[in-house]
This record gives sequence, C-alpha cells and structure tokens, in this order.
Amino acid sequence: MDHHCIKATVNGRVQGVGYRHAVSKRAREANVAGHVSNLADGSVEVIACGEQEKIDRLIEWLWHGPPAAQVTHVQIEEIAWCEYTNFTTG
Repeated sequence: MDHHCIKATVNGRVQGVGYRHAVSKRAREANVAGHVSNLADGSVEVIACGEQEKIDRLIEWLWHGPPAAQVTHVQIEEIAWCEYTNFTTG
C-alpha cells in the first residue's frame, strides 16, 4: 500500500463553524487516520495518514469544508508516517 502522512494548515473562517467535526467525519468515512485541532492563530491543523488517493481526496475537500466555512488557504506539508489507529478531534 501507498501510505502517506500530511500536515495541513487551513486558514480562513474555519473555527466556530463546525470545521473540525466535518474534517473528522470526512476522514473517518475515507478510512484516514490522524488528528484535527484548532490553532491559536485561528487556523486549523490537520494531520492525516493513509493511502495517497484517500489523502488527496481529503486535501481537496479541505479547500471547501462545511457550508459555513470560508477557506482562504490550505498549506500542505509531507511528514513522516505516524501510526494513528483512528481520527481524533482536539
């Protein structure tokens, strides 16, 4: 399998609009493991690990998010493989 991990930093109106919950739901549906959390600067950080195709689809979705979100930028960084067992929200 082609496993990858990414760290995404999502900017815009992404806090207080259900973004973390929506990311978590989407990641679980895609069988992607990792973590999502709010950052102090108002952005959201997503760590996602799984098959490359599933990660790519999640990244594409991050640009849209839930209906109330207004994403202005998504920065993606490849990171070392992390052994997550599920997807959690912080």
